[in-house]
Amino acid sequence: MRFMFVGDSMTIGRAGDYTWRYRMWQHLSSSSFPEPPEIVGPRSGLYEPAADAPVSTAYADPAFPADARRHLAGWGEGWLHFAPVVGAAVAEHRPDVLLVSLGLIDLGFYTDSAQTAVNVRRFVAGARAAAPRLRMVLLPVIPNVRARTDAPFAAECARFNELLAKAVADLDEPASPLLLASPPDGYDLDVDTYDGTHPGPTGEQRLAATFATTLHQAWGLGAPYSWASP
Repeated sequence: MRFMFVGDSMTIGRAGDYTWRYRMWQHLSSSSFPEPPEIVGPRSGLYEPAADAPVSTAYADPAFPADARRHLAGWGEGWLHFAPVVGAAVAEHRPDVLLVSLGLIDLGFYTDSAQTAVNVRRFVAGARAAAPRLRMVLLPVIPNVRARTDAPFAAECARFNELLAKAVADLDEPASPLLLASPPDGYDLDVDTYDGTHPGPTGEQRLAATFATTLHQAWGLGAPYSWASP
């Protein structure tokens, strides 16, 4: 089974991070599949702040295999950016499952909740046009520290999550199922992020755990998530 991670800065990670992609790769690699799962995608780098570009290979674990570092994620990119390109990425890299964490950057900088929800539907349509039997797991937006003091932004996050749930219900198909993951259990911005937005080691594991739990409970893929160290 082939998995592709799609996400924004929380998914690509910055130089020195493990990333939740790494935690998920560890989980999938230790789970029982008929054949070893593969991680696919057109990119593999981390964001390098000094260069303001995704040019770093400095993962916290240098033993993270090169072929497992693949993804479709970008610092500052959201549904708006990936809706037009996901079809080509799916056609080229042939994932069976997309694990998608997007929306915060859209709402923070680019589009309101209604426009972002339109881009979700464009994304799903583009992905399915390339692979009609593709499965997708979509994570709701996790409001960041801005939502504590910016009430309109917090309301937009809540409204988008309602629209995302509706989109998943509307677009789910037996041949190409969609799942809405639950927000990460116990996620605490003061503990699980390093800046109120981006996940630290515990946040990475909570993100991986919610995707792993969704896959296991809904589709019987993988196993219950086991927390790793560090």
